[in-house]
Amino acid sequence: MASKTDRSIPELLGDVLAQLAKLIGNEFDLAKAELSDKASQVGRALVMIGTGAVIMIPALVVLLLAGAAALMRVGFSDPVAYLITGGAAVMLAAILIGIGVNRMSGEALKPSMTLEQLQRDKIAAKEMLQ
Repeated sequence: MASKTDRSIPELLGDVLAQLAKLIGNEFDLAKAELSDKASQVGRALVMIGTGAVIMIPALVVLLLAGAAALMRVGFSDPVAYLITGGAAVMLAAILIGIGVNRMSGEALKPSMTLEQLQRDKIAAKEMLQ
């Protein structure tokens, strides 16, 4: 058996190619795992958005009626009281939807670990071929 220093260029090139193939396979496994994690993150964000919307509807109806009633007691007319409480409800809904959408942003879902590892592998592959 030849020692590592006695191997021919085709043998060395074959080893490099085999290592690169293994590396690429490992990268695909990493990407698959990270994308699966990101898909779970999207699922959780959608559940939060849906749950927030379902819980918010009856709660807001009660709160809006109570708020409007309080405004009417201090002297606001009925339409103005309902308009103020409705505006507050819209702002709350926008905040909850914004949080959910934020969790599904491109930056939050980017497979950053995989991209960083691919960059390191690219550098390592260049060094191996020099």
